[in-house]
Amino acid sequence: MLRTPSLPLLAPAALALLLAFAARAEDSPRPAPSAPPATPAAPSLGADTLKPGKPAVKPYLADAAVPDAVQFLPSPPAHDAPLDKADRAAFNSTRALKGSPRWELAANDVSEGAAAVLENFACVLGTRIDQARVPAVINLLERARLDLARATRGPKVHYRRLRPFVGNEAPICVQRSQALADSFSYPSGHATQGWAYALILASLVPEKATPILARGRAYGESRIVCGVHWLSDVAAGRLTGTAVFATLMGDAAFRADLDKARAELRGALASPGTVPDQAACTREATALREPPLEF
Repeated sequence: MLRTPSLPLLAPAALALLLAFAARAEDSPRPAPSAPPATPAAPSLGADTLKPGKPAVKPYLADAAVPDAVQFLPSPPAHDAPLDKADRAAFNSTRALKGSPRWELAANDVSEGAAAVLENFACVLGTRIDQARVPAVINLLERARLDLARATRGPKVHYRRLRPFVGNEAPICVQRSQALADSFSYPSGHATQGWAYALILASLVPEKATPILARGRAYGESRIVCGVHWLSDVAAGRLTGTAVFATLMGDAAFRADLDKARAELRGALASPGTVPDQAACTREATALREPPLEF
């Protein structure tokens, strides 16, 4: 049994370490600087990717306005329940994808944040967008990212679900580390962010909504392919991302920034840009044609 709802046997120091990582809402925490992985784990959702080491800009939502995901998410599946068996079957079956184009796409999707999402969605947008040309888009995504982090923090700490690779030697698409093993799995922060970003981008470029949303779905499923999240973690991430996006749409400052970002992104898409890597786009298109991972 890889998952447990509580940690009564952990020593106080170990529990403190786990809570510290959960508080930072890291879906895939960074390894120690002295041993960087070949495929880097994702930074904290609360880190400013434009100014490393400095706090990101303030979130849009007041603390009381952030959706309480503990209240609206279902509990993680109980051991040996049908959904738990589906989680384990998805983990076991996707280990065979190691070395495949889908595995490579999943490893690429480890990167997160505003700049990374513009790169990850370059194929569906039709161009690679220089982040320096779209500061309003970057600001919109980075501020929303902090709200997404706060929404995932509650259930991560509440359920303390262990990741699927804990207790086995099955391959995963990032370097194993104790920090990653000790971080919590439910819901997936990557899936939360990826789906919310897809919803935001779809509202900015509605004529491309279908491929954008398909890419957002695949971005979340990459966490299952990577072996670092359960299928139900990703499903819960989509629900959490949707809830945060809906709440953000009720915020006047977010809507104002959304309008600025829409005009800016349309201008960037209308001007000549760098063509995305065609091999990567072909690999991505092949992955998107695959049936979604589901229960």
